[in-house]
Amino acid sequence: MAAQNAIVFEDFFPAMVEKLGAEGFMKELSNGFRLLMDGDKGMITFESLKRNLALLGLQDMTDEELVCMLREGDLNGDGALDEMEFCTLMFRLSPALMKSSRKLLVEALINEM
Repeated sequence: MAAQNAIVFEDFFPAMVEKLGAEGFMKELSNGFRLLMDGDKGMITFESLKRNLALLGLQDMTDEELVCMLREGDLNGDGALDEMEFCTLMFRLSPALMKSSRKLLVEALINEM
């Protein structure tokens, strides 16, 4: 049973991929990263995430929830998210994208050739 105050994540990513293609979707993820990152550090930090919560419609998140979100995506343990960690986290949050990630990778590689 989900907590009453749990954040509901509606998975719009598959529709975005369908509309934009793999390359366009990855550009949008990069744009999202740049929007949330600390300009001086080039990473998403606790402070930069907290400062930009309203852009995501998540202004009611607690500091503890923010820390948990960062921890979830922080693969190298430095306390912040670099662009690859952010993109990886976004894919992990989207069950439909996880299922189709191989297809997206192939499409992106073909577009690079």
